[in-house]
Amino acid sequence: MPAQAARFTALPPDLHPRLRAALVARGLTRLYAHQCEAWDRVRAGEHLVVATPTASGKTLCYNLPVLDAVLTRQAKALYLFPTKALAQDQVAELSELNQALAGAAAAATASVSQARSNECAGIQRKTGVSGGFECGVGRAGERGVAAESLGIKAFTFDGDTPGDARKAVRTRGDIVLSNPDMLHQAILPHHTKWAQFFESLQFIVVDELHGYRGVFGSHVANVFRRLRRVCRFYGASPVFIFASATIANPAALAGRLIGAPVHALTDSGAPRGERHLLLWNPPVIDPDLGIRASARSQTTRIARAATRQGLKNIVFARSRLMVEVITKYLKDVFDRDPRRPPRVLAYRGGYLPSERRSGERALRAGRVDSVVSTSALELGVDIGALDVAVLNGYPGTIAATWQRLGRAGRRNRPSLGVLVATSDPLDQYMVRHPEFFLGASPEHARIHPDQLLILMDHVRCAAFELPFRDGEAFGDCTEDLGEMLAYLRDEGLLQRTGADGGGQWFWVADSYPANAVSLRSVAEGNFVVIDTTGGQQTIIAEVDDSGAPGTVYEGAIYMVQSQPYQVERLDWSGRKAYVTKTRADYYTDAIDYTKLKILAEFDRQERVPALSAADGIGAARHADGDAETTRAGADAAMAAVAQGEVHLVRRYPGYKKIRYYSHDNIGYGHIDLPDQEMHTTAVWWQLHPRALARAVAATFGSRERLVEGFLGAAYALHHVAALRVMAEVPDLGRAVGDGQGRWFAAIGADGRGQLRGPDNQPLDGPPAGGFEPTLFLYDNYPGGVGLSGPLFDGAAVLVADALALVRACACTGGCPACVGPILPGDEQRPSSPKYLAASVLRLLAGHPGDGGDRRADAPTAAGTSAATASRRWGDA
Repeated sequence: MPAQAARFTALPPDLHPRLRAALVARGLTRLYAHQCEAWDRVRAGEHLVVATPTASGKTLCYNLPVLDAVLTRQAKALYLFPTKALAQDQVAELSELNQALAGAAAAATASVSQARSNECAGIQRKTGVSGGFECGVGRAGERGVAAESLGIKAFTFDGDTPGDARKAVRTRGDIVLSNPDMLHQAILPHHTKWAQFFESLQFIVVDELHGYRGVFGSHVANVFRRLRRVCRFYGASPVFIFASATIANPAALAGRLIGAPVHALTDSGAPRGERHLLLWNPPVIDPDLGIRASARSQTTRIARAATRQGLKNIVFARSRLMVEVITKYLKDVFDRDPRRPPRVLAYRGGYLPSERRSGERALRAGRVDSVVSTSALELGVDIGALDVAVLNGYPGTIAATWQRLGRAGRRNRPSLGVLVATSDPLDQYMVRHPEFFLGASPEHARIHPDQLLILMDHVRCAAFELPFRDGEAFGDCTEDLGEMLAYLRDEGLLQRTGADGGGQWFWVADSYPANAVSLRSVAEGNFVVIDTTGGQQTIIAEVDDSGAPGTVYEGAIYMVQSQPYQVERLDWSGRKAYVTKTRADYYTDAIDYTKLKILAEFDRQERVPALSAADGIGAARHADGDAETTRAGADAAMAAVAQGEVHLVRRYPGYKKIRYYSHDNIGYGHIDLPDQEMHTTAVWWQLHPRALARAVAATFGSRERLVEGFLGAAYALHHVAALRVMAEVPDLGRAVGDGQGRWFAAIGADGRGQLRGPDNQPLDGPPAGGFEPTLFLYDNYPGGVGLSGPLFDGAAVLVADALALVRACACTGGCPACVGPILPGDEQRPSSPKYLAASVLRLLAGHPGDGGDRRADAPTAAGTSAATASRRWGDA
């Protein structure tokens, strides 16, 4: 991809003189075109989101108007970053502005003594506040301060800020740099201590907007509702400025977060260095089974080659386990001598803050040649100049892919980005259709702030902060708010005073609600990992609640910086995992089963036989039509798709032991943990009983073959759905069962699909009372976060995409790139797994007939193209 020239404009004429001098001292005599537009819109009082590519100068888009307002009218600003590391980066950026001005002043004043010059250049006078600086203010009446100083007091306020320094932050800070968690738990509940700051608050800057989606974004939207409520109490109406990587709906997402219109600025005027993109598909090892060399081995090979060539590189892996495995392989090559500083570094969530900060310093200083990370380094932390970015698998969204590839070449240097495809369907689709990857618009980011569990948590927090008035709104839930307040009153948390219509609801409980609410999950509480090697007890990591059952079960191998630890004991109620160092030559991978029961159906569409055989997609009839139409639709229907609420039970019966390098399965272990249960939302597909009976008799031959086809169809649908709703694959779950929790289908130890009962016992056949196989895609969070609704609305396109994916795959009878791994010889069966899955997808689409050639549903030109599917999805 060729380099792009910059588009410049002059510095604004009404820019504060000292700020202009500081910019000129740093060599910034012009602005990029989008930075000038951001200045104009913010000065006009518009809420703004800057959604331009990585390294396009987004920081100056918000720093310029904020610093000008601080210097001109003593405004206050709150900067919110999703991580502490980003806040520290911003402090360094602001500090450099002050140092540049002071240095220029010192150079221009030759008569001043060397000591005085050093004092001016060393503007960063310590105040005892962690991560902050205070520079001479230069305002009339303030003590002994050089008039040439820029004069901005910026402090970080996070969990590392000492208690005795927090008052200085509240009372003296012009710019406070924090994160949503601190705003939620430490600032808003104690807003009276921040009264002076809130009264002058004119700007709220939110960086990395694209990360505020799903559960986290839904929580933060409610935190912003509370923030704006507190601001109104103090008479403030701050302007919000968002910065985001490129996504499809930046204005809509930002507007949903704050409940107000936001203008999107998406046309970048910044230059861009030449970029090279390599889509790397591992070679095929077994053509019949469609098995390729592992992406892990190819990623390690590329990173080794880059490191040996002296190219700084970053490797992104999709899981914490894979980070540790790849780090081990690289350290075995480059860090064999423990006397030398490490050249390879792992960076992921779960490490202690001190270890992450140490790693960030090493990266910025250039002491690390290769870093292996999860999405933790996807954000804009300054990690120095990198030459190569290697992605071990498609991250799940186009926006995240470009964000990670953009970590290389951030300083206008030529760069190389390598996407190494796994055997997952989406990975294979991307490398086979590069035109889709290069030409598709990024996905939509979605949040669901009115999800009941999340909303109720924040109504509690808001009531603690300020009393609610009768008729007051909290986001979009004006009508429901009264019911929620009455419920909290009945629970003994609130008390209502005053007459009808003018009453107020006061918090009367002793509890502190914000402490019990995590912004990163719907459930609360992390597990700590404690190293007991040699009789010590040292906390080495944390694991979130949802990941603990599949990560720190007894017998698991848990790795930190590629050092393996074995879990000796798990204290489930105490949320502690006790581990010891080990030299095991294997790692572990948990096995889980999921069963669902339908609790309530919100909406339903019947799929009647296709009106157009060209695309194989049936027509839809809503079940809420008139009675005659509904009866006719039901009589003609082949399948139905519905959405609603489900009860989910997830069980972890055991784990696999997998040897390093060869990745052979060398044994199994038993997991004894409670079932994980939750209520969530889902979309599901079912066949009409008559169509089901005909399909079993004419196409599948047995119920077992039909269930196998459902499992393959679910595999394809799951991956396509994750792409369409901008979700990570783990954000969605898939399951095949009967809808009433009486049986579910799973892949057994022999690699074949099998039926299991409610207690996970194998079944010879479905229980009596009807055979109704159901394919579920469910929201993998308690209560759901709004993913099932878009999936239901676009159900026809989802099935079309999945069918096209399966039919276009070049494998013989099924493979990990379409319907999931198959067993040797399955491709030669009279009805291959690929044929069975394609047949089920055609039936779910409302199209009669089978999946084509029984042994190999060969690639055809009839598959729905990516562009057509994208257009259909937009229509849906």
